[in-house]
Amino acid sequence: MKKMVFTMAALMMAASGFAQTTFGVKVGPNFSSATSKSSGEKQTSSMLVGVAGGVYANLPIAPEFYVQPSLMYEGKGGKDKDNSDIKTRLNYLTLPIDLLFKPEMPNGSGAWFVGVGPYLGYGISGKTSYDNGTAEVSGDPFKDNAYSDALLKRFDAGANVQLGYEMASGFNVALNAELGLLNLRNHGDNDNTFRNTSFGVTLGYTLGTY
Repeated sequence: MKKMVFTMAALMMAASGFAQTTFGVKVGPNFSSATSKSSGEKQTSSMLVGVAGGVYANLPIAPEFYVQPSLMYEGKGGKDKDNSDIKTRLNYLTLPIDLLFKPEMPNGSGAWFVGVGPYLGYGISGKTSYDNGTAEVSGDPFKDNAYSDALLKRFDAGANVQLGYEMASGFNVALNAELGLLNLRNHGDNDNTFRNTSFGVTLGYTLGTY
């Protein structure tokens, strides 16, 4: 987690040396699910609603092209399809780094943008809970599981895409999606896996645009 924060700080410091670099904040609802395999049987969970929010920088690299690193808090996880009382909520710090294409509209009213790139994630906490009939039982899947093979690894990585529109005032709205590519299952293999998937909507504000 410290490496992610230091990486983002280094990117922000580097960004300050670029002309026309802009910074911003964004927040919005996040919808997550988990795709898993147990003994080769595949299942995709029902979605959980959470929140995502953080800060970003736009580093210009060519006309209408930017590198956009972000430092985000994101809620992930899912609900068991057969028993919605079984829920796994995972809290991550993520570092998406997107190549952003943002052509300005001819009349200067704003700009559409599309971005794609990798993301890194670190699980800061989690909670798997279920009702055993008399009380709620819960534990942190990153550390509190009686079966070590059911534990989840904290580090995640995958692909991130986003599509949005930014007004000349700096306010913006975007759709984004993340596809986890790493098997997070401790001691996992091709028949025992756990991968994150999420999408969301963010409202943001970029300082110093246009």
